[in-house]
Amino acid sequence: MYSSLKDKTVIVTGGTRGIGKGIVDALCQSGAKVIFTYRSNEALARDIEGSNVEAGRHCRGVQADVSDPAQCQALVDDVVTQEGNLYALVNNAGITADQAFMTMPAENWDSVIGTNLSGSAYMTQAALKQMIHQDCAKVLFVSSVSGLQASAGQANYSASKAGLVGLTKTLSHEMARFGVQVNCIAPGFIRTDMVEQMNEQAMKKLTKMIPARRVGEVSEVAKATLFLLSDHADYITGQTLVIDGGLSA
Repeated sequence: MYSSLKDKTVIVTGGTRGIGKGIVDALCQSGAKVIFTYRSNEALARDIEGSNVEAGRHCRGVQADVSDPAQCQALVDDVVTQEGNLYALVNNAGITADQAFMTMPAENWDSVIGTNLSGSAYMTQAALKQMIHQDCAKVLFVSSVSGLQASAGQANYSASKAGLVGLTKTLSHEMARFGVQVNCIAPGFIRTDMVEQMNEQAMKKLTKMIPARRVGEVSEVAKATLFLLSDHADYITGQTLVIDGGLSA
């Protein structure tokens, strides 16, 4: 469907589970050359890598901690050396450490901000140094509806995701003259491992809150990602696409 992505090099951070894995698989199926990061689960990364390679797709998993700027730069340098360029970066890596703000330990705040916001910034800064020398490139941040509306018990997570929306707007202005589009997606409740673990009563209560009366599918987020990375979205920049079934409308 998005033939413009064929043979384009894309980095996806946090690509072993949930939305990240869905994006990796969708990009591989579109013909892109995908390099995804993982933090610790090498076995899972190799399974994802192997299944795509067996299907004739270009896919490689690399261990990296995006909260470390040196590792971010090393990853981008390695990708450019091996692939020749870098067309797109999808900043998906993220963690949670939920707790009421009044009793939240400093380490919970720092770890979430460090991975979700600072990690995305470090990766993007490293990538942009390469991207500005190309004709066209794209950066996509994966935020959340928690960054757009109140989410009790998630002050650190919400702050990190709201920060990505602001970063998107600013970088879109700074990078447009270099031919780099910077956008953001904000998924709502998506059918990932975390949502699947909810009991039946909690799921019924949740779906009643969503105008679409259902949770979203990982594939729906992946399809939106493919659109924003394709040439169909070359004149779209600085935007946040909300994918939540109308929850935050």
